[in-house]
Amino acid sequence: MLCTGAEERSRLWETVSVMPYLPAGFPDGAWLPDVVVALGEQFASHGHELSLVGGPVRDLFLGRTSPDLDFTTDATPDQIIATVAGWADAHWDIGRDFGTIGIRKGDDTIEVTTYRAEAYDPASRKPQVQFGTNLADDLVRRDFTVNAMALRLPSWELVDPHGGVKDLVAQRLRTPSTPEESFSDDPLRMMRAARFACQLGLDVADDVRAAMTAMAGRLEIVSAERVREELVKLICGAHPRIGVDLLVETGLADVVIPEVPALKRTDDEHRRHKDVYQHSLQVMEQAAGLETDDDGPVPGPDFILRFAALMHDVGKPKTRRFEPGGGVSFRHHDVVGAKLTRKRMQALRFDKDTIKAVTRLVELHMRFYGYGDAGWSDSAVRRYVTDAGDQLERLHRLTRSDVTTRNRRKAERLAHAYDDLEERIAVLAEQEELAKIRPHLNGEQIMDVLGIPPGPQVGKAYSFLLEHRMENGPVAEDEAVLVLKEWWAEQE
Repeated sequence: MLCTGAEERSRLWETVSVMPYLPAGFPDGAWLPDVVVALGEQFASHGHELSLVGGPVRDLFLGRTSPDLDFTTDATPDQIIATVAGWADAHWDIGRDFGTIGIRKGDDTIEVTTYRAEAYDPASRKPQVQFGTNLADDLVRRDFTVNAMALRLPSWELVDPHGGVKDLVAQRLRTPSTPEESFSDDPLRMMRAARFACQLGLDVADDVRAAMTAMAGRLEIVSAERVREELVKLICGAHPRIGVDLLVETGLADVVIPEVPALKRTDDEHRRHKDVYQHSLQVMEQAAGLETDDDGPVPGPDFILRFAALMHDVGKPKTRRFEPGGGVSFRHHDVVGAKLTRKRMQALRFDKDTIKAVTRLVELHMRFYGYGDAGWSDSAVRRYVTDAGDQLERLHRLTRSDVTTRNRRKAERLAHAYDDLEERIAVLAEQEELAKIRPHLNGEQIMDVLGIPPGPQVGKAYSFLLEHRMENGPVAEDEAVLVLKEWWAEQE
């Protein structure tokens, strides 16, 4: 990414009428690739308007480099193609029905969209697209004022009819039209409000929050795939706790992840057990804090770890029991929670690998408890590692994050116990290659030793040898043969 020339940047900031509200030296953060200028000149030479719009403009004022370049124009899709023909290295029209043409120029991939307005039919999941003829009508139909700003190209005129810059400075999230109109056009914007709250640190305006609460049920018409993608972005935001809490407070979570607000109904007014909902938010927050950089085992933001942390106790409402003497138990809430999590993620159309990873973590999050008191055999450590599989590093972080007690001695005891477990895992891994635990003999060797053909008996023998490996560690091949023959003799 290259910055625009100093002259172009200077012209940009001269157009900003709210400069007195901005931090000193703020314009130094304005960076755009050269293709922005070139594309603006290309459209102007063909008699068409072109503006950089939405997120890229917002990110300029936040001093960030936007990953996407979105443009809007008065040109129709056919006119867009005609304008970039011979100039762009490639173009594609997969979004033509929505007025969008994709363009590649050098290393930059950009999208140009005809001025438009989207609206949902109350009974439909699909937007009805209508092309517009002017920038003002296009901007008023966008989701939030901070995204309803544009830079006309190549003049660098800032178009901000709804006060998006002022809202950024005030850290406030508002809609260009009324919230009711905006959310009727696209109900997913209600989730996007929660995402921007946690991602950009913006406070949702009171009227926006009220509309989210009143219209939460309208989110049901949005496809599961779109809801899923917005949820992932929210969970991976800078402060996911804020976003999830807003979803719950407005009732949106009852549509998207109803298992989470159900945790509030598990809270005990007599304080016989901890606040499960707030505990879950804290665990998610702490898990995010244990993510690594790109070179580490769990690079952040990591959706799988964070979502498992949020969902790890969702089995508690169904398993809560009041015991004699005033105690409360949640037996098998880990297993029940894993089933509920799998069902929810399937409804949101997550892929199988992600579902498997999250549910495995939810199912195993209680496995460690008791280690510090009773201690584990080497066999138990092997099983822990084997059951975690490729989720072991995430399980380490989830288990550590699940300690939210204010009792310092208890917290320190659990931390020391897990330190000890990790050290034992490291020692055994070095000795036995725990990540590659296999039975002493493979299937072909089993059939050769026992003189049997392929079939169920081979599988039983394989399971027996795997169990023996877990309990006793690695043994020499000749010893494994003797153990197998002794077991086989007992089967006859």
